[in-house]
Amino acid sequence: MSSGLWDADRRRTAYTGIGLVLPGLAGGGRVLPDLVLAPRGSFRNECVWQAPDAVLLVAEVTSPSTAGRDRGQKTRGYARAGIPVYLLIDRDTGEAIVCSEPVGEDYAHKAAHKLGTMARLPFPLDFELDTSEF
Repeated sequence: MSSGLWDADRRRTAYTGIGLVLPGLAGGGRVLPDLVLAPRGSFRNECVWQAPDAVLLVAEVTSPSTAGRDRGQKTRGYARAGIPVYLLIDRDTGEAIVCSEPVGEDYAHKAAHKLGTMARLPFPLDFELDTSEF
């Protein structure tokens, strides 16, 4: 994915290979999301594992070995960390699930969109994502 897809105004950057430490998650709370969207320059230090404070969105694409964790444990961890938007590309169901408004260990709003359609990414992103890219 090009960063232009995620940042029309160049204030945000799409990061891959950024590890996050999430509070209360098993295994030391360490996760490696498929994609992290954060304000430009949020991860300039050399740390392998980062705090999730600056993260605006995390995205995961399911695979047979990760689907259960992506749908359950990671959803709870991202919500608990207060990450505003969790985008789950679920290959098994053919859906892009947009989770927003974290409350406790879940998200107050979840919207499923068939892959190939447009999905609205809510505040703080506020743009349409073409899911045919997935």
